[in-house]
Amino acid sequence: MRGTLSAALELVSPATIASDDIANPCLSCGACCAHFRVSFYCGEVAGENGGYVPLELVQPLGPLRVCMVGTEMGHGRCVALRGELGQPGIHCAIYENRPSPCREFEVWQPDGSVNPDCQRLRLARGLPALNPRPDAGNDPLGPQHPDHPAAA
Repeated sequence: MRGTLSAALELVSPATIASDDIANPCLSCGACCAHFRVSFYCGEVAGENGGYVPLELVQPLGPLRVCMVGTEMGHGRCVALRGELGQPGIHCAIYENRPSPCREFEVWQPDGSVNPDCQRLRLARGLPALNPRPDAGNDPLGPQHPDHPAAA
């Protein structure tokens, strides 16, 4: 029975989903990665502590804090950012191993409104403003509009 079910499922790669600019406006933006200082607890750095962010991509800030190289003073481009700001295909080279501030920064807030910091940075770079995402509330049928992704 298990073999029959798995044969009927069509697996979709996260890269395929992520390549949809409508579902992920970050893949044609990158403004936050070239603006904020990305600082975090040193325990997230790969090594004996069990972290995952590559050691060669961080700069110490203090005894327990590090930041992504390039973002030390803010308004600098993260070393892991690949591509041209505001152009399709911009992405994080360490996406699966990105630090917590990057994982926690959301384009949309839980109510579906656009994160004001994201919107401000997009507009400052001359990128179009984002529309609010209808709150799908994890509805299996998805959002009300095909132009917006379902809630996570």
